[in-house]
Amino acid sequence: STELATEAYEASHAIAAASSLKPQLASALNCLAVIEQFRGNVETARTLYGQAGVLADDIGDERLGAMVHQNLGTLANIAGDVDGALVHYASALERFERLGDHRAACWTRNNMGMAHVDRGEWDAAEASFDCAFDLAEGLRDTALIGTIELNRAELYLAQQQHARARECCDRAYEVFAQLEVKQGLGEAHKMYGMLYREMGMVGLADTHFRQGVQLAGQAEDRLLDAECHAEWALLHLACNRNTDALRALNHAHSLFEQLQASHEVLDLDRRLDQLEQSYLRVVREWGESIESKDHYTAGHCQRVADYTCMIAEALGFSRRDLTWLRMGGYLHDVGKTAVPEEVLNKPGALNDEEWALMRSHTTVGDEIVAPLNFPWDIRPIVRNHHERWDGKEYPDGLRGTEIPLTARILCVADVYDTLTTARSYRPALSHAEAMRIMERDSGTAFDPEIFQLFRRLLEERRKETPKAGRRVRTSFGAAA
Repeated sequence: STELATEAYEASHAIAAASSLKPQLASALNCLAVIEQFRGNVETARTLYGQAGVLADDIGDERLGAMVHQNLGTLANIAGDVDGALVHYASALERFERLGDHRAACWTRNNMGMAHVDRGEWDAAEASFDCAFDLAEGLRDTALIGTIELNRAELYLAQQQHARARECCDRAYEVFAQLEVKQGLGEAHKMYGMLYREMGMVGLADTHFRQGVQLAGQAEDRLLDAECHAEWALLHLACNRNTDALRALNHAHSLFEQLQASHEVLDLDRRLDQLEQSYLRVVREWGESIESKDHYTAGHCQRVADYTCMIAEALGFSRRDLTWLRMGGYLHDVGKTAVPEEVLNKPGALNDEEWALMRSHTTVGDEIVAPLNFPWDIRPIVRNHHERWDGKEYPDGLRGTEIPLTARILCVADVYDTLTTARSYRPALSHAEAMRIMERDSGTAFDPEIFQLFRRLLEERRKETPKAGRRVRTSFGAAA
């Protein structure tokens, strides 16, 4: 276990430090850094690697110094410091080449190529991959050649050089088929799926993503499974298959969280951030499609999501929770897809039958969202955002703190935006008029504490926003 390994290396470190045995001390520090890196403690790992690197240089241990810089490059890349990563990779490469370690040099060249791709430095990336490929050929390492070909495919795909990307995929697929490596074949299918998605060949992309997922399962590779689903979700989104996109994203998110809990992959925070941006794209477009039915609600979901997150942030919600809450804001009216347009846009009062249809959007929305199994529970937002503080609204007649907090927050945001935008049955109200109405209903329709917080936040925002026509002083003292 990592605990036993830590105890052993800490004991080794203590003995080496007490005896001034620098080679053993440097080795122990490096091993402790590897454990901290495995645990996801990036800053601690970076500090330990730095100490090991200083000692390695002091005693002239080229191999240990090279390994330290390679690992520091990986940590920098995870942190998004691509410049720093390239500096460390270059230092590692110089040492590996002096040692004549062609395999390690090959991997370092490959890592440098991927870093250059991240920076959009296509020529430098291609040169790095070419050098890595030549080294892999010299080593006769077929599996490494296949990996480099897949990375080349990603480079050419980023440049929209589809023919060259497909050639690289073909060569990688041939390599992994000969070796019967399911994980490599799955990676090739994932890349084919991405390629055909960008080429607009939906059927082929679907087929390859499906095969990638199957091979990931056979190889028991949860990371590959998650990545295939995350990329497949983007295809679903491009085809307006919103439900399929969300299911794929939910599957990927679940796997990423499992990997994060078991410390199997280092850069999962970055991957989760990217995944959540894909979620936002899906729900934003779905929200816009909902609004397209109602001629008077353009931008409503966006504004409600903004107001909701403003309140929640003031209440101390975490950054990641705010992302999911924003998704709930976009989808809170998803049930209106089942309400006829003539009812949504009716200029006069609704009759009893029409009103029943309108009220059903909360339960219909809940039925739509429930089977999607979101990682964060947005169902209360969708189902309960029309509940009243006094328990006199729908669909469940909840009252007070029985109403989930997220629904109480969104209720305030939703009502304010509804009052201050034009509807089929009335013009928009001013901010002051909306505040008077909401103040009257605070404690009966709304959670009074949330309303007062919202009111204060809006007043602060309005004070910070210059009024139209007012002359604003710039930082240099001149009037603008």
